[in-house]
Parts: sequence; C-alpha cells; structure tokens
Amino acid sequence: MPDTSGNRHRRENVGNLSTKQVATVLLASLLSTSAIWVIRSFSILESVELQAFDRMVRLHGDGDPDPRLTVVAITEADIRAEQTWPLPDRTIARALAKLQGYQPRVIGLDLYRDVPQPPGHFELVEQLKADNAIAIEQVGVVGPPPSVRPEKIGFNDLAIDFDNAVRRNLMYVEYKGEKLYSFALKVSQKYLESRLDRPVPILLGADFLQLGNTTFPTLKDNAGGYELPASEVKGRQILIDYRSEQIARIITLTELLEGNFDSEWIRDKAILVGTTAPSLKDLYPTPYSPAKTDDYRMPGVLIHAQMASQILDVVLDGKSLFWFWPQWAEILWLWGWSVLGGSLAMRFDRPLSLALLGGASAIALWVICFFAFTQTGWIPLVPPALGLAATAGIVLAYKVLYSLSYDPLTDLPNRTLLTQQIRRLSRTETAETAQIALLFLDLDRFRIINEGFGHHIGDRLILSTSRRLKTCLPPQTFLARVGGDEFAILISGVENSEEAIAVAHRVQKTLAAPFDLDGQETYTTASIGIACSPRSKELAAPDLLRDAHTAMYRAKASGHGRYEVFISTMHTRALQQLELESDLREAIKNREFQLHYQPIIDLRTEQIVGFEALVRWISPKRGFVSPGEFIPLSEDTGLIIPLGEWILEEGCGQLAAWHEKYPRIPPFVLSINLSTRQLSQANLVGCVDRILDRSGVNRESIKLEITESTIMDDVDEAIALLEQLKTLGIKLSMDDFGTGYSSLSYLHRFPMDTLKVDQSFIRRMDESRENTDIVKTIIMLGHNLKMDVVAEGIETEQNVKVLRTLNCEYGQGYYFSKPLPVTAVEELLTRIHDSPCP
Repeated sequence: MPDTSGNRHRRENVGNLSTKQVATVLLASLLSTSAIWVIRSFSILESVELQAFDRMVRLHGDGDPDPRLTVVAITEADIRAEQTWPLPDRTIARALAKLQGYQPRVIGLDLYRDVPQPPGHFELVEQLKADNAIAIEQVGVVGPPPSVRPEKIGFNDLAIDFDNAVRRNLMYVEYKGEKLYSFALKVSQKYLESRLDRPVPILLGADFLQLGNTTFPTLKDNAGGYELPASEVKGRQILIDYRSEQIARIITLTELLEGNFDSEWIRDKAILVGTTAPSLKDLYPTPYSPAKTDDYRMPGVLIHAQMASQILDVVLDGKSLFWFWPQWAEILWLWGWSVLGGSLAMRFDRPLSLALLGGASAIALWVICFFAFTQTGWIPLVPPALGLAATAGIVLAYKVLYSLSYDPLTDLPNRTLLTQQIRRLSRTETAETAQIALLFLDLDRFRIINEGFGHHIGDRLILSTSRRLKTCLPPQTFLARVGGDEFAILISGVENSEEAIAVAHRVQKTLAAPFDLDGQETYTTASIGIACSPRSKELAAPDLLRDAHTAMYRAKASGHGRYEVFISTMHTRALQQLELESDLREAIKNREFQLHYQPIIDLRTEQIVGFEALVRWISPKRGFVSPGEFIPLSEDTGLIIPLGEWILEEGCGQLAAWHEKYPRIPPFVLSINLSTRQLSQANLVGCVDRILDRSGVNRESIKLEITESTIMDDVDEAIALLEQLKTLGIKLSMDDFGTGYSSLSYLHRFPMDTLKVDQSFIRRMDESRENTDIVKTIIMLGHNLKMDVVAEGIETEQNVKVLRTLNCEYGQGYYFSKPLPVTAVEELLTRIHDSPCP
C-alpha cells in the first residue's frame, strides 16, 4: 500500500524543495530547454509560432481604414463588363486620367504592363509619364512598362513564408548589381514627397533601410518565431503590422469610370490600382486567412496597401515597428518557464492542483505574449509553452520511476518488481533439479468487455481476476500485474514443466466461472504462456519474460482458453508476429492509417465516376507497411473490426466533404471493402447505419465491396445479411469475381449492383483469345443479371480498347491512376471543378 504518512509529509512541506529536488528541476529544465532550442533551430516549431502570430493578429482587432489610401479595385464585374482580360491599355489609361483629374498625391498601378495590350497603348504610355505614377515589376520574371523611368518602378514585394502566407514586407533587394525598391516603398516615398513638399531619399545600411529620417531595421533570421534559412535573409525586410482587413476605402473600376464616387476619396490620397477578382488568382493567405473560410485570401493590391499604410504610419505618426529579443534573452525566457514547469510538478502531487496551476501558467504566458504583441513586440510563445510542459513531464516521469513499485489498481507488484524477483531467484536456486517457471497470462476478450461495457467494468474485471488468482495459487508463487489485462505468475523450485502446467489448469478452471460485475454476468478465459528456466544456469530475467510472452501469443493464436509451453523454435516466428500485432494495435489506437483513393473511370467518356478507398499504414516505427502484411493479421486478430469501422467512417466523412466542396461535380460513388471478419460482426448493419448517419453522406454514393469467396461459406446467411445492408440505401459490389468458385445458381440471388472482374483475368487478356473470351463471358453475365461491371487492374491502353469493345462500363488500374492521397485527389477534383463548363 502507498505510504500515506510520506505523502502527508510531502504535502506539508510543499514550499520547501530539497537540494536533490532542486537539482532535478534544474537538470530537467536545462535538458528540455536544450532540446527545444535544438528543435527550434531546425525550424520545426516555426509553423506553430506563425500560427500563434496569426492568432494574435486576429485577436488584436481591426483598426479603421487608412484615410490616406484608396484602392481602385478591378472586380469580376469589371472584367465581365470589359469582356476581356488583360484589360486594354485604353481602359487603364482612362482610369489613370480620371484619377489624375482629382489630384491624388500618388497613383500606384499594381498591374503588370510589360507587354502592350492594344488598343490605347500610347495613351497609357502618356499617363504613366506623370511624375506621381508608380508602376510594378516582378524581378527576373515580369518586367516593368518599357516607357517608365527606373526611379518610378517598384518590384512586387510579396515575400511568401513556407506556408504561402504573407507576413513580411521585402522593401529592397539587389538583383544583378542593380538596387531595386519595392512597389509599396516607392508608392510611400512618392506620397511623402508630395505631402512634405521635399525629397525623401532612401538610404541603405548594413542591416537597415532609411526612408528620409526614419530607420527601418531589417528582419533577422531569428526574430520572434522565425528561423529563416540563409536564402530568405536577403535585402531589407520588415514584419508587416496588419492594420485591418479593410485597409482602405475601395472604388471599383466601373464606379471610377462612371464618376460614381466621392471625389474626396481621391484628392491628396495614395491610390493603388489592382485586381480583387478571385478568378485572376492574385490572392494570398495572410494572418487573417484562418479566421475565414478555407477559400479566403487577400488580393495582392490590398496587401500592398497594408505595407504602404505601415510605412506611412512609421514615418508620419512615429508608430513602432515590430521589436524582437536577442537570442540570449529568448533562451533565458525559455529556461525560466521550463524551471517553473518543473517546480510545479515537483511540488504538487495532486493531478487537479497541478493541472490548474499548469493551466494558469500557460494562460499567463499567453497574456504576457499577447500584451507584448499589442505593443508591437513578438516574443516567443510556443517554445516556453513546450518548456513548461516538457519539464513538468520530465519531473513527473522521474517521480513515477522512483516512487511507484506497485500497480495502483490491484496493489500487485509491477513488471519492475517481477524482474527483480526473477533475478533474485535465478541467483539463489542452485540445486540441479530446481527450476523457475513463469506463467504469462492474458485475459481473452478483455478489449471487447472494456470497450463494450466501459472502462469501469474493465477495471472491475481486472480487480476480480487478481483476487481469484490470489486464492488459487500455491504459496511459493509470485503474482504480478504487468500490463492492461496481463498478469505474470512466477513459481520457484519446480521439478519440471508439468508442475507449471498444473498451475495453468488450476488458473483456467478458476477463471472459467462467471464474473458478477455490477450486476452484469461476464465470462472470460485466459491464454497462458509458460516458460521454464534452464537447470543449474542463471537466467536473464528479460529472456524468461520474453519466452513466456511469446508462448502466450502462441496460445492466443491457437484459440481462447489455451496454454502453450515455450520451445526455442517459437521465438523468431512468434516474435515477429507479436511485434507486428503490437504495432498494429498501437497504430489503430493512434490513427496511423491513411486512406488512398483509386479513381474508377467510365471507359466510354474517361471521366471519373467514383473511387475505391484503400487503407495505407504509415508507421512511425516501420515506415510504410504493405497491406498484404497487416490486413491478414488484422483479420486473424479481430483488429479488422475497429480498423474497418475507421475506414468506413473516414471514407464516408471524406466523401460527404467532397460532395459539399465540389458542387459542380456530379456526385460520385465511393467503394469500401468489407472483410470476412466484418461480415461475421453481429452489429454490422447497425454500425454501418450509424456511421452513415453521422457522416451525412448521400447513402446512394456508398458502395460496399464483398469478395466472392467470403459469401460462399453460408450462402443463405450471406444473402440475408446483404439484403439488410441494401435496406440502408447503399450499393453492393461483388469484388474479385471469378476467383471464388461461386455457383452460378446462387449468383442471381445476391442483391448486387456491381460485378468487379478480378485483375488476374484483365492482365491475361493480351496472352490469348481464350482469356479475352473469359472476360467477355463475365461481362455478359453481369449485364444479364442487371449489374454494371468494373474491370480491375487495367494497365495498358490495349486493355482499355478491348474492354470497350466488350461493353465493359467502368475500369480502374494504374493505367489511369495509382491510389492517391487526399491532397492529390483534391487537386484533381479542384481542376475538374474549376474547369469551364463545356
């Protein structure tokens, strides 16, 4: 039992840490600080830091539109009115002339005009000769209008972060020996010269840019949450301080040309002319984007307006640029929060107290960082938050390792004490006849009971099992709980394995009686592995544990309620399966799987009509695991049940999302495989119905594929199950037809919508006429039974031609596409969705 007096003493002296505890906290904080700083130096945390930056931008709130700026927006309606893109030079020239009539201080033309767009080219050239007109170029890609003087040209200054968002204003670069200044900077300079009525020169320093008398320190590679690579640390750039989403007043091109606006919006203002039409894709993510829909982007002209507004704020209003700490200050900041996390974990034992104080510390960290942000300071948020949590975790792990020797639920010794006991006995048993026997016991069906009735019932079962084991074991045994539903029984001084087998029989008999768990009568059995130490030889404890564990898995594979005695030939084969099954269980728990989708093609139109969902396991430990390796194991162990439910739920949810996201694409069908083990699942129909309801998917768009061989064991039962599934409104497909030896007398009774020709027949069509005739017969059979037919495994153009002549409707295979991840499918669907209607 836990030492309550010790716990009480520790709580009474919570404010005083011993020297050893202080050393532990300091060591843990230094360890976590070093690890986090190394991780940060590889830019691993940059994405999270930038997300925090974006969040603070949105929480900071919007200011009013900048009264010094007006944007002339070329909208979708303007483009439709002109009926052409790019707009003719004459239209742009008219707009510039109209603007000049109201005496703006500067006009920035945020449109590429390196190539004339007649008619009206010479008219545009004349307008661009105006002293207050600024044009734009894209360095090394799109040149400026050829008639504009170099001092009136600015380059496109949209510096893109790795997540495609715009957070930086690149104000100056040097390209092929030429000094180039950004579009927003040139517009701001011209505005300032007009307003101040004097030249406002631009000067360059080693790590700053000076506009007039105002200095703009350049963004460093380690500023705030940035860990910019060397290729990004070029020129002179600053962090954009976004003023608001609606940065300036907006006049559409049509409103401008028709004179439908307030002239005061133009007079003495900085005017930016650019596109806001989504179809032109001059749109970029900004810190505001996550606050909107996934499709929200800010037009480039509005981002330029943000940059110009910030420059004017700094020069005219004395507003501060973003400031950052030096690296040594950031390291101390990180270490301080790490020390705090470790101190809290060391001082407080109660989880609730620790959770509340840890949460309060995290909130305080956020408040401090956000307050600094409101003062245009970006100090690290994510590294100290990680340091707070990581150091607390290290200290808690230290306390657990040094304070826990018993299982908290059953008060039985844990694996550590069991290992120590094995080592002690292996040293003290010296007689030639003496052996140590270890029984490794695993409760059968425990996962089903635990998940079906709840974890509290599972805990009750573990407790009841431990009590029964204590009553039936001989005095010389050592009982331990070594896992969730695993127990170990160590017996010393046995003469041979028969004595251990007798104990195993006694245990199985004891556990065979029903358990009364909160009024619920529950039955379980145990699979037991038995391993004995060699005679007169000291045995390594891990080896005995490993051997008993291996034998237990062998017993479990043989059937519930069995035992196996370890023999050396088991080790390699069983260990491999044991490790794979263990990894597979963890993979299901941790959702390490992905669905890939292979398109199903209409062979007549070559249009996508559906996809087949195929599961892929990307293990952090093993890498890519072949489906041929883990699917059979999941069938054997019953893990295919939770895995299959996840596949169905993921596929239905993804399909529903696609149908909503791509409304212009006709709804397509998603095919999902059902295994033999799933068909024997008692609640299969109800489970499918619940998943369909939760996902909200169109039921007619879901097709469940059942292999031919799985439904031939009990045809009548299979037909009844398939008919129940059909009542859910879904479609059914017979997969791998031709390989399962199904009787044609039964085929017409199966309520199938689709017949899938096995790929082995398709691939052999080129070999002989007879193979083609087999495929032809299958297709004709499917059509006669009112089924559509899908050919699997199409790999050549010749396959497609032959299948078309045989009137096969659909096909899939590597000729069209391999199975694709979600991102690739969405790229494909986006192209289809956005393509012009025929």
